[in-house]
Amino acid sequence: MVTGVVTWTRRFSCIPKLGGFGLLKPKALFILDLYNCAPMLDITQPTRRLDRMQAVRAIPARRGHRLRACCSWPLLLLGLILLYFFAPLRTNILLLGTDDAPERGSVGRTDTIILTTVVPLKPYVGMLSIPRDLWVNIPGVGEQRINTAYFFAEANESGSGPGAAMQTIRDNFGVPVRYYAVIHMFGLTSVVDALGGVDVDLESPIGGFPAGVYHLNGEESLNFVRERNSSDDFSRMVRAQILLSAMTRKALNPSYWLLMPQFVYSFTQVIDTNIPVWQWPRLLFAFMRAFFFGMDSQTITRDMVQPFVTSQGAQVLAPNWEAIRPLLRRMFGGG
Repeated sequence: MVTGVVTWTRRFSCIPKLGGFGLLKPKALFILDLYNCAPMLDITQPTRRLDRMQAVRAIPARRGHRLRACCSWPLLLLGLILLYFFAPLRTNILLLGTDDAPERGSVGRTDTIILTTVVPLKPYVGMLSIPRDLWVNIPGVGEQRINTAYFFAEANESGSGPGAAMQTIRDNFGVPVRYYAVIHMFGLTSVVDALGGVDVDLESPIGGFPAGVYHLNGEESLNFVRERNSSDDFSRMVRAQILLSAMTRKALNPSYWLLMPQFVYSFTQVIDTNIPVWQWPRLLFAFMRAFFFGMDSQTITRDMVQPFVTSQGAQVLAPNWEAIRPLLRRMFGGG
């Protein structure tokens, strides 16, 4: 009576051939010779009976962790996208419009100064126009009109004008501003023409135009902004914001997006900026939302300044900081 279980195990090993081939059929020998291997024949016997061995229980694989991992990546990506577009971060930008022209050279004064702030979460886009004749302290120069900060720096070192203008804003207004966009006004005509002109809605007579809606081409837009015969600096600030708002509305209107390639090309030819590329989608999204919610357009008004004449006979405006600072706190969260 057989008390154990005998199993024949065939193992192949690439070692020198051994004896005992008589147990294999000729076909098997042919295969062994083909692979240059020899069989290893062992008689094995279990150490205990099979019915006394521990039963094997299959453990199901845990799929929950893998499922959660698969779902976490899209949620994390969505969270990063929402954080990028809706983070409660404020971005301040100094918009400068220079009066330089080919006949005057590249060094000009900043006749248009608009301190802009963007908070995408709200969304909030605020624009504060600053009079060019505001009498302030310019670092390294002394007391001068604020529009000369860019001029003096550029005359001393090309490319340093925007930095000097931003430093002047930081020192006098207490608003942290790191980004700038300088628009050369002589190129404004090509930008407006690339949009097919703009429509301005005037609620009251301004810039030589009666109240009403007007379609302006590039040359008419430039004349509208720079007209000085029938207005002062305060009126020019209002007209600059009217034109800028009209351009923004048309550029963000999907009906005119076929004009975007030419508009973008023309715009890049007349603007210098240090706004990084990664900021552009975020800022553009904020302006698109402001297209529906509206922008907060403000100016430093006559009751916030005191006109006076300098010892050299220049007519300038002394800032009334007690009247200006509440507006700065409301728009920029400080000042």
